[in-house]
Amino acid sequence: MPAPTAGQASRSDATRTMPASIYTDTLPTPVGELAFAVDEGGALVAVVYPGQETLAALAGHDAVLHRAPDRTVAARTQLADYFAGTRHTFDLAVAPRVGTPFQRRVWEALARIPTGTTWSYARLAAEVGSVARAVGSANGANPISIIVPCHRVIGADGSLTGYAGGLERKRWLLIHEGVLLS
Repeated sequence: MPAPTAGQASRSDATRTMPASIYTDTLPTPVGELAFAVDEGGALVAVVYPGQETLAALAGHDAVLHRAPDRTVAARTQLADYFAGTRHTFDLAVAPRVGTPFQRRVWEALARIPTGTTWSYARLAAEVGSVARAVGSANGANPISIIVPCHRVIGADGSLTGYAGGLERKRWLLIHEGVLLS
């Protein structure tokens, strides 16, 4: 196949997508520094703790990350208010850029767990028409910690199990939300 001439685009050039600008920031919290990212519309694409997947991996293969605290004010403010104990719910748009359709269904179900309550993995599985092991795996892949409250899912016996941020953080968050006494 001959190379394109001036003024012509190759087939692969025509099918490429433009990189997505993703804006990042960090916030010190009682459970460690959170890193978070929003898209051009301000929707959260990721909230992670140190040691978890990087923002770059969760922002998608076509993302270009820019540290931009001026673009992340709403997320920063609501997260800070949550940790200060003055906010119990979030009204931030979320737009995960990773995940299978099944994982996204699980994350949508997680968003329905009210503050101050927990669901078992079995209950979460029933919500999405699956089994506990599958929802546990999807829960662990949640890219938007805290806002999409994967920390509110516990074992059927009430035990704290599996949290990508670590069980001590999960315990702290559930105490902070009034689910656990200590």
